[in-house]
Amino acid sequence: MKKIAYGTAMLSILLMTACKDAPKADEAKTTEAKAVETPAPAANNVDLQKSSVQWVGTKPTGRHHGTVTLKEGNFKMDGDNIKAGHFVIDMNSIMAYDDDNSANDKLQGHLKSPDFFDAAKYGTAEFDITGVTAGAPADKNLIMKDATHTVTGNLKIKDVTKSISFPAKITVADNNKLMADAEFNLDRTLWGVSYKSDKSLGDKVINSDINFKIHIEATK
Repeated sequence: MKKIAYGTAMLSILLMTACKDAPKADEAKTTEAKAVETPAPAANNVDLQKSSVQWVGTKPTGRHHGTVTLKEGNFKMDGDNIKAGHFVIDMNSIMAYDDDNSANDKLQGHLKSPDFFDAAKYGTAEFDITGVTAGAPADKNLIMKDATHTVTGNLKIKDVTKSISFPAKITVADNNKLMADAEFNLDRTLWGVSYKSDKSLGDKVINSDINFKIHIEATK
């Protein structure tokens, strides 16, 4: 009985510990912003209703998950190859979908506050594609095993712009429909979003990594 009780206790500890980390995903590689060689067209060709951006944030005592909405989205294609892309994210659309509706409202308000993304001042974030190459990153530890491409682009959050690179699965169907999926973890502190990221805070810390899961549908 002692062994069973010990095993149960250890399992509980492991499950609690697992909540400390962002979901298992590839880390977006971050460098300084790059020049945008090819501008994307102005007209939207991304289906904003069918496309989605999901996020997960974590801390030692649990995790939160939700969505943020695309406001604009367009690709520039050369045959079946993506040459450029521009996306605008509505930061005032941040939603949390945990079990407690009252807590969700409080969390949404806090994420939009100056502690985090200051949506009243910075109403949008933007992503501009600077390069898409066929083939996933040459990394034996790659988690997204079905990735077909590597996407690189400038991500602007608040007043900071940095280049990020991540694996993605991109397909173009015969009916000229493009679908793209990606999942990666991003260090929010690199964009100056540093609230409670200091690990000396112990169980009060909020992990720096945010997990993003992105699904895009567009017309070529």
